[in-house]
Amino acid sequence: MGDQWWFCLKHMAVEPDKGCPNKDRMGPYETREAAANALKTAAERNKEWAEQDKDWNNG
Repeated sequence: MGDQWWFCLKHMAVEPDKGCPNKDRMGPYETREAAANALKTAAERNKEWAEQDKDWNNG
Protein backbone atom coordinates (compact mmCIF):
# COMPACT_ATOMS: atom_id res chain seq x y z
CA MET A 1 0.00 0.00 0.00
CA GLY A 2 1.25 3.51 -0.77
CA ASP A 3 1.29 6.56 1.41
CA GLN A 4 -1.86 7.35 3.34
CA TRP A 5 -3.15 10.78 4.25
CA TRP A 6 -5.38 11.91 7.09
CA PHE A 7 -7.35 15.04 7.97
CA CYS A 8 -6.67 16.13 11.55
CA LEU A 9 -9.78 17.57 13.22
CA LYS A 10 -7.69 19.04 16.03
CA HIS A 11 -5.42 21.06 13.76
CA MET A 12 -7.76 21.27 10.74
CA ALA A 13 -4.91 20.16 8.51
CA VAL A 14 -3.81 17.28 6.30
CA GLU A 15 -1.29 14.93 7.89
CA PRO A 16 0.81 12.01 6.68
CA ASP A 17 0.41 8.57 8.22
CA LYS A 18 2.53 9.60 11.20
CA GLY A 19 0.61 12.34 12.92
CA CYS A 20 -1.99 12.89 15.60
CA PRO A 21 -3.85 9.92 17.14
CA ASN A 22 -6.51 8.43 14.88
CA LYS A 23 -9.23 9.49 17.35
CA ASP A 24 -8.57 13.07 16.20
CA ARG A 25 -8.45 12.32 12.48
CA MET A 26 -10.54 11.35 9.48
CA GLY A 27 -9.15 8.84 7.04
CA PRO A 28 -7.08 7.29 5.75
CA TYR A 29 -7.26 8.70 2.24
CA GLU A 30 -5.20 7.62 -0.76
CA THR A 31 -4.22 11.14 -1.75
CA ARG A 32 -3.39 14.39 0.00
CA GLU A 33 -6.14 16.11 -2.03
CA ALA A 34 -8.78 13.62 -0.88
CA ALA A 35 -7.74 14.20 2.74
CA ALA A 36 -7.93 17.97 2.21
CA ASN A 37 -11.54 17.52 1.05
CA ALA A 38 -12.51 15.26 3.96
CA LEU A 39 -14.97 17.67 5.56
CA LYS A 40 -16.63 18.47 2.23
CA THR A 41 -16.90 14.77 1.38
CA ALA A 42 -18.41 13.99 4.79
CA ALA A 43 -20.95 16.83 4.47
CA GLU A 44 -22.00 15.63 1.00
CA ARG A 45 -22.42 12.05 2.23
CA ASN A 46 -24.38 13.16 5.29
CA LYS A 47 -26.73 15.19 3.10
CA GLU A 48 -27.24 12.25 0.75
CA TRP A 49 -27.91 9.85 3.63
CA ALA A 50 -30.36 12.30 5.24
CA GLU A 51 -32.26 12.54 1.95
CA GLN A 52 -32.35 8.75 1.65
CA ASP A 53 -33.66 8.49 5.22
CA LYS A 54 -36.33 11.07 4.46
CA ASP A 55 -37.41 9.14 1.36
CA TRP A 56 -37.42 5.87 3.31
CA ASN A 57 -39.49 7.33 6.15
CA ASN A 58 -41.99 8.96 3.80
CA GLY A 59 -42.20 6.00 1.40
